[in-house]
Amino acid sequence: MKDEKSDSLALPKKADNLNEWYVEVVERAELSDKRYPIKGMNVWLPYGWNIMQRIDGLIREEMMRTEHKEVYFPLLIPEEQFRKEAEHITGFYGEVYWVTRAGENELDVPMLLRPTSETAMYPVFSLWIRSHTDLPLKVFQIVNTFRYETKQTRSFMRVREIHFFEAHTCHTTFEDAERQIAEDIEILQNLFRKLCLHYVLCKRPDWDKFAGAHYSIGIDSVMPNGRTLQLGSIHQYKTNFSVPYNIKYEDEKGEHKFVHQTTYGMSERLLGAVIIVHGDDRGLVLPPIIAPIQVVIVPILKKEIREPIIDACRKIESALGAEGIRVKCDMRDLRPGNKYYYWEMRGVPLRIEIGPRDLEKNVVTLVRRDTLRRYEVLYTQLLKEVKHIMEDMALSLLRRAEEMQKDHIQEVNDLRNVKEGKIARMYWCGNEECGHEIEDVTGWSILGNPVNEKHPLGKCIVCGAESSDVIYVSKTY
Repeated sequence: MKDEKSDSLALPKKADNLNEWYVEVVERAELSDKRYPIKGMNVWLPYGWNIMQRIDGLIREEMMRTEHKEVYFPLLIPEEQFRKEAEHITGFYGEVYWVTRAGENELDVPMLLRPTSETAMYPVFSLWIRSHTDLPLKVFQIVNTFRYETKQTRSFMRVREIHFFEAHTCHTTFEDAERQIAEDIEILQNLFRKLCLHYVLCKRPDWDKFAGAHYSIGIDSVMPNGRTLQLGSIHQYKTNFSVPYNIKYEDEKGEHKFVHQTTYGMSERLLGAVIIVHGDDRGLVLPPIIAPIQVVIVPILKKEIREPIIDACRKIESALGAEGIRVKCDMRDLRPGNKYYYWEMRGVPLRIEIGPRDLEKNVVTLVRRDTLRRYEVLYTQLLKEVKHIMEDMALSLLRRAEEMQKDHIQEVNDLRNVKEGKIARMYWCGNEECGHEIEDVTGWSILGNPVNEKHPLGKCIVCGAESSDVIYVSKTY
């Protein structure tokens, strides 16, 4: 699946060149193959797809818990539907892929590959919704979207075919739609806790909100180099889409009203963030909940004592598997060191080593991937210790991500003091001119106002006007 590469060749140091390190880890861990003959449309390899499917599974759990229903809409969108919401088309027109022929025939109605699904779903929503009893409507889908990305592409972070989760909801009132956004934030907290990721949640400035939205909330995660990676977004639409798509309901009094709508989307960048935030100079470090293999067993075989060791490995594999732990016994004809390298590169949370001395003492050796700490554990205590270490590893990864983000935030009261490798936190009066000056002077992007935070009065970093609005500003991917 990949070009041959010596196992003894060290990865680039993550701290020295994060971008080069990332590309090498994606290739060596066999997550994605970028050699497909269309730039930015990569092949998901089995290991990478397995991880992504587990992330999708966590999203589905949260959707089902909150009574969203899964749907799957067609890929093609007629141009006439796409054009119905003028602001939306302005935001996406330059990024869409057009389909204008079918065989030898020119299509009467040009179509496009969905860049996102509002214009595919909403004509149908207008047929589904008739009464207030049909609301709220809460649906989601996990599909591929297509956008003509002109910047340098990078697996999982900047691609042209995007693995994408999107939830769409319709409500009787603006207030009910606001309650949905509060629920979306709760879903986000649960998901990111499981992925051991931290994030900043910011209401975007008006010039950077999603095309057609009343307001947008960005979900941004801080990377080790201080840049932020947007992993998703939440949008409040009010009636901006329901009016052009005629999505109405009849209320209790017999009056017809337009629905209020929200959307919530996240992409395969979730996997990109997991790789970058948790990985180290040996490769991936995967939170146990999304690891395709949670425990790998490596026998240390000697000619004079092979069968008892193999038998012990198989018994442990069976016992752990019976407890729902994803376990693999690596019986390949390779040296133990080669196997260690292989599984460390792929981020397997725990390694179990069993050799003659372990067998003599009725113990096994556990090696934890995030710290590489070694534990000697009695065979009778193995299951308990495996579960405990995986739980502790998840907590440790989350703590480390939270601490990294905290360390990367700087308080700034003078634009000349903005430091590379940090996120700047500053006061802003909310005036667009001041906002553009902040972006022009720093060369960075305003992420927006942190959601659900209150601040004492301060002074706008540009004009000095009193304000309680704090913003985050960063270099972004």
